Amino acid sequence: MKNNEESFCSHTVQSLFEPFTIGNLTLPNRIVMSPMTRGFSPDGVPGPDVASYYRRRAENGVGLIITEGTLINHPAAASDPNWPNFHGEDALKGWSQVVDAVHEAGGRIIPQLWHVGMRRKIGDLPNHDALPIGPSGLTASGDKVTDPINESEISTVIDVYAQAAAAAKQLGFDGIELHGAHGYLIDQFFWEKTNKRTDRYGGDIVERTRFAVEIIEACRRAVGSDFPIILRFSQWKSEDYTAKLAESPDQLEQFLIPLVNAGVDIFHCSTRRFWEPEFEGSNLNLAGWTKKLTGKPTITVGSVGLDSEFSRASFEGKRANNADISKLIDMLERDEFDLVAVGRALLADPAWVTKIRDGRTDELVPFTGEALQTLV
Repeated sequence: MKNNEESFCSHTVQSLFEPFTIGNLTLPNRIVMSPMTRGFSPDGVPGPDVASYYRRRAENGVGLIITEGTLINHPAAASDPNWPNFHGEDALKGWSQVVDAVHEAGGRIIPQLWHVGMRRKIGDLPNHDALPIGPSGLTASGDKVTDPINESEISTVIDVYAQAAAAAKQLGFDGIELHGAHGYLIDQFFWEKTNKRTDRYGGDIVERTRFAVEIIEACRRAVGSDFPIILRFSQWKSEDYTAKLAESPDQLEQFLIPLVNAGVDIFHCSTRRFWEPEFEGSNLNLAGWTKKLTGKPTITVGSVGLDSEFSRASFEGKRANNADISKLIDMLERDEFDLVAVGRALLADPAWVTKIRDGRTDELVPFTGEALQTLV
């Protein structure tokens, strides 16, 4: 995907800069800041540098900011003490300052609510005595680490998600996103490889949605009908890029409908490369299929604005140059999805949105692994 200034001209990118409304939330454009784990919140508390980091994106025209994953109030939710909490007086005060900074800059922001589940290792900080939890106590490779989470603790975790959702609304956030992707806790219930339960939280692809359904329903009760709830989900897992929750459109529909009925407003469809078709016989990507099957708005994501997919650029320390987004715009104009999440390109260049809008593509800053080391 070669960089071509003509492909970024104002009439070409116009569709990216049309407003979008869901519930009581109106966004000025279709560009979303993708959630990206940063690890700059010592003892789980986001400070002024975190507020300034998000403010810079709002000042430069991001339509909606989704924060890095924020940890619900469960002792085994995290595996790094520098990831931000979404509970406790100090952490919530920090997030209140983030919300204020973004709103003062004219932006919109939602937190991503997160529990890592079995991705936590025994002895990880914080709370080194807390054992990881998961539907069957299994890692993605099938290794048994702990006993399956019992139904009483499942109810506790569901309540904690709802408490976090209520706190988000109280703090003035514009909605919430539930992290149900990439092999973390909610996704561990979705995935048959990590969910071997024989009770009501296990079974076929529909029955394995029950945990997420009950979280969504609890969050909906906590925030009311007009507060947007986004669910991020993926086929791929951090440990297995080839994994599939659904092998066909029919299976995907079976998976999605219970989540729609529970109250999801928007699906954030995580892929590694937005341009790749999800199923044979169609050019639709995961966001395209999800919108077609549910009628719900969708967010596409996956190496937007980069000439190499995110995993290589991020984890192998390679440079990812800026790339032509004309294919992305064509897909948006065909109404295949509604919103576009930009990750590494926006992490490297806070002004990515305004430069795209104004045709200043020669000024775009390429992504390198160094961008992960600072809050630019």
